[in-house]
Amino acid sequence: MSYFFLNIALALSWGALTGNFTPPNLLIGFILGYGALFVIRRALEPSDYFVKVRQVIRFVLFFLWELLRANLRVAYDVLTPGFHMQPRVIGIPLEARTDAEIMALTYFINLMPGSVVLDVSTDRSMMFVHVMYAPDADAMRREIKESGERRILRLMRGIKAKEG
Repeated sequence: MSYFFLNIALALSWGALTGNFTPPNLLIGFILGYGALFVIRRALEPSDYFVKVRQVIRFVLFFLWELLRANLRVAYDVLTPGFHMQPRVIGIPLEARTDAEIMALTYFINLMPGSVVLDVSTDRSMMFVHVMYAPDADAMRREIKESGERRILRLMRGIKAKEG
């Protein structure tokens, strides 16, 4: 049995013990189950589950931070006089190859206010993105590759994605 399903079982057990199956209570059960599994991990078979959970947590926190930054940038532009946007379409060379990797990157970009994926080339080597705030296309390309694609690939492939 994988650690993830064991952790889910522990979270459900916590819900049964407390008689409360609300999402916050199940999250507490998941965290407690994770802690219990972490404590006894040496007695269980080796797994990269604990590393993967930390990567997911880091990615979620990173995503929330980027979402906040993007929302503040758009809100500033809407609430202040003048025109601060510098829109452009940029091509981003992709290291992502599978449908799942490309789709995850697409969702990541599309969920950020001020950016939308327009297309992916037929050979999957290039993604075309419209961004509202890109005074420097190369800097924006680097930011998407280094902050978005690299983190998504690291999370999905379970290895350290190539830098840059």
